[in-house]
Amino acid sequence: MTTRHDQDIATLRAFNRLYTSRLGLLDAAYDGSPFTLSEARILYELANRTDPMAADIARALRLDPAQVSRTVKRFQERGLVAVRESPAHGRHQLLSLTEEGGRAFATLEASTRMAVGRLLESLSPFQRSRLLAAAVSISDAFEGTEPEVRLRNLRTGDLGLVAARQAILYSSEYGWNGDYEALAARILADFHQAFDPRKDDAWIAEVSGRMVGSIFLVRGEEPGVAKLRLLYVEPDARGMGVGQRLVTTCIARARALGYERLELWTVTALTAACRLYRRAGFVMTGETPNHRFGHDLVDQIWSLRLTP
Repeated sequence: MTTRHDQDIATLRAFNRLYTSRLGLLDAAYDGSPFTLSEARILYELANRTDPMAADIARALRLDPAQVSRTVKRFQERGLVAVRESPAHGRHQLLSLTEEGGRAFATLEASTRMAVGRLLESLSPFQRSRLLAAAVSISDAFEGTEPEVRLRNLRTGDLGLVAARQAILYSSEYGWNGDYEALAARILADFHQAFDPRKDDAWIAEVSGRMVGSIFLVRGEEPGVAKLRLLYVEPDARGMGVGQRLVTTCIARARALGYERLELWTVTALTAACRLYRRAGFVMTGETPNHRFGHDLVDQIWSLRLTP
């Protein structure tokens, strides 16, 4: 049986085969130059660093230090690289490009830019946009640090995006029908039409400029009571603390606006959200079996007292 992990591995390997083929990374020479790919990368580092050592380049490129040393020696023999002892440490050798090495790098750089330019020009505007966005995402993924989660207030277009993403998500994960999308759209339309900054608020969670969650604070029917509504977190952003930040921000804002109690409605199927509410101090105050969104569900009301 093929697992999701197996599928992910196959997807990444297929991308690697396509990427190396389209960019000619398996060719004996890189972009028609007299250099292999690894030689071209080492030449690039030499051109863009000030007096590096071979060990610096090996670490930057994650190459075997012996391989880098052999390449540097070949560059020396071809008159591309000059080597001198470090004034601070006589056993360290500092590297720099000669004039000939600078001209070789300039030729290689121009050839590479032309090759990449031709590749981009061969794509439609839509394909080009997708490729560049994917390149940014891949670079971010390999940087090694978790991207920052940022909360912001609503902008034009967010209401429609929230309704769409929640409807798609809950349909995919729980099989809910279009009734949920209609309910979310009504809640959002009512929020927009009756919005009062003294009583209501909303936040969108973003990671690298992409919406990954939302939460809304809405005044309730009873005086002193507010409602937490439309909390959701995108599947690939779960585990980053997005939901907790949204909930704690909503609670803090409800207190700041003078509400005495914060209530919410959910269903037992949303187990992760229920755990989050419990950790935030909410208490489940009632359950009612119901048929919603094409399924038999159990409604729950949760409540959090905001005043001592």
